Amino acid sequence: EAFQQFNISNWNDLFWIAHPGGPAILDQVESKLELDPKKTRATRHILSEYGNMSSACVPFILDEVRRSSKEKGCATTGEGLDMGVLFGFGPGLTVETVVLKSVPLQ
Repeated sequence: EAFQQFNISNWNDLFWIAHPGGPAILDQVESKLELDPKKTRATRHILSEYGNMSSACVPFILDEVRRSSKEKGCATTGEGLDMGVLFGFGPGLTVETVVLKSVPLQ
């Protein structure tokens, strides 16, 4: 629902900041949304380096995406894409979603 107004129909057209509930959850998200595994690279990297830090993971993942976008010479902080999604799972398996807008790196 959050992306209907932006005419986003392919989840791979977004950059991803996924709160890492764990590798199995990320695997399921990739599978169900037919998501390119590269989309969760930053999340998996932070999870492997620091473990699940609860909500504190989010700024670490945001920084990882920004840093790697700059290193790769991307035009924006969101892996060269304009729009992104930040999502996480909450109590009782609720899902929280935030629409993100990246900024130019130039």
